[in-house]
Amino acid sequence: MGTHKARALVVDDFGPFRQLLSSILQNVPAVQVIGEASDGLDAVRKAEELKPELILLDVGLPTLTGIEAARRILRRLPTCKILFVTEESSLDVVQEAFALGASAYLVKSAVRRELLAALSAVLRDEKFVGSRFAGRDFFGVAETQAAESIRHYQVLSQSRPPNSAMVSNHRAEFYSDDSSFLDGFTQFIGAAIKAESSVILIATEAHREGLLPRLQAHGVDIASAVEQDRYVAIDVGEALSRFMVNGLPDRVKFLRVVDDLIVTAAKAAKGTPARVVACGEGAPLLLAQGESEAAIQLERLWGEIGKAHDVDILCGYPLSIFHGVENSFNLHRVCSAHSGVHVR
Repeated sequence: MGTHKARALVVDDFGPFRQLLSSILQNVPAVQVIGEASDGLDAVRKAEELKPELILLDVGLPTLTGIEAARRILRRLPTCKILFVTEESSLDVVQEAFALGASAYLVKSAVRRELLAALSAVLRDEKFVGSRFAGRDFFGVAETQAAESIRHYQVLSQSRPPNSAMVSNHRAEFYSDDSSFLDGFTQFIGAAIKAESSVILIATEAHREGLLPRLQAHGVDIASAVEQDRYVAIDVGEALSRFMVNGLPDRVKFLRVVDDLIVTAAKAAKGTPARVVACGEGAPLLLAQGESEAAIQLERLWGEIGKAHDVDILCGYPLSIFHGVENSFNLHRVCSAHSGVHVR
C-alpha cells in the first residue's frame, strides 16, 4: 500500500508565485498538488469541488480575501489544513487567521526558508508561525482558556448527583489535534469491539480511514467486526443529510434513522449483555460551520437516544473551534448537553 499524500490546492493571484509554490510542493513526497486558484471565490469553489486536505492561501486576493475564503472553506471542510503564505504581516490579521482555524502563517519573503518546515509541522497536526512573528502567541492562550473551562465542567460532572433526565454515558471529548482525536476514539471503539459490543461511527472520511490502522495496531480485529456488522462506519455528511431540514435536525427523521441503526447493531452484538456504542462528530461539524443551534439540538437528540436505548455515546470536539465570546457561550452549552466531559 502506497504512502498517503495530502491533496493540496495552491491559491495566489500572482501566477509566477503560484508556480513557485507548486514547484516546491512537487518535491515534497507527502504532498500532491491537485489544483490552483487565482482569487478567493475560485478558491472556495475549487475547495468544494476537489476537497483538498491542504490549502496554501494568500490573504490579499481579488473577489474575496483569503481570510474570508478560509472561513467559508473551513465551514464546509473543517478538517482541511490552511497554510497562509502572504505579504500581509499585520498581527491582527495573523491572530484572526489562527482564530478561524488556520494551521500555519508565514510571509512570502521567507517561503524558501520556511515553507518545508511549515508543511512538516502542519502534516504532523501542529501549528506553525513564521519567524517574522517569533515570540508571539496567536493560538495557545485561546485553546488553554477553553481547556481550563472544560476542566471546570469536568469537575462539576463528576461531583453532581445522577440526573434522571440526562443519560449518564453521553460524553464529550475535546482534542487539541487529529492525533488526540484518533487516540481517544481508538480507545473507545477498541474497548467496545473487544467486549463484543457493536459500534456505530459517524465521522469524516479522513477520520474513518485514520482509525483503521490504529485499531489494528491496538490488536482490534476490525475486519471481523465489519464482517459481523458490529462495526458500522458512516460518513458524517451523509448522516446529517438524512435528518437535517432547513438547517436544523428534524426530530422525527433523526429518531427513525438512528433507531434503525441501533436496532440493527444490537442484533449483531455478541456480548452479554448485548450492547451498542456510538461515537462521532456530527454536532462538532455543525458547530464548526457556525450552526450552533443545530449542533446543540443534535446533542440533545443524541441524549434522548442514549437514555432510550442505554447506548454509550462519545462526541469528539476540536478545541480550535472555541474562540471568542460567542464560542465561549457555545462551549458552555456543549458541556451542559453532556453527562461528562474530558480534555485530551
